[in-house]
Amino acid sequence: METIAVVDYSLGNLRSVSKAVEHVAPDARVLVTDDPALIDEADRVVFPGQGAARDCMKAISDHHVEKAVRNAAATRPFLGICMGLQVLMQRSEENDGTDLLGLYAGEVRRFSGNAIGDNGLPLKIPHMGWSCVNRVREHPLWHGIEDGTRFYFVHSYFVVPEEQSLVAATTDYGETFACAIEHENLFAVQFHPEKSADAGLQLIKNFINWRP
Repeated sequence: METIAVVDYSLGNLRSVSKAVEHVAPDARVLVTDDPALIDEADRVVFPGQGAARDCMKAISDHHVEKAVRNAAATRPFLGICMGLQVLMQRSEENDGTDLLGLYAGEVRRFSGNAIGDNGLPLKIPHMGWSCVNRVREHPLWHGIEDGTRFYFVHSYFVVPEEQSLVAATTDYGETFACAIEHENLFAVQFHPEKSADAGLQLIKNFINWRP
């Protein structure tokens, strides 16, 4: 039986994420945990998160999961969700600058707030709702999902990786931004697949079946 760890550091949408994983992987053992040993032993790791970058980094430290997360991101199928994508970068603009995990070169920027929508009105920040995800390259996690499918977003910041080869998909919200990155055994998304109906469940199912 495969074990899937959903990292619990008190800031993720843990119940929705774990229920979605359980739904598409009924034969797996799904653990919501902040135990580094259990995360290290898991076959796959899901790293969700929401809220402010500084609070997220403090929670990762307080729960002593940073080393386990780094190890998982380097060695096993790893899915980052929302803040679980952003913290992979080096630094966030939030709070006049917040250092992140730094697994990939790049920063996290806030939407300018100056963009105008199709209705002629300023686009609201945070970006909240359904938006099209436009894939940059093929990947096993897109299997069965049409290009341009809408996923559910809730965020005020977005990642800007230095290496464009990391970008797996983009979304437009006043400006075009990276909403998914991939590298070897890691895939991370800005949107919430656990809140994105059938397409989101398909992406999570693809992650469970992925053999990088």
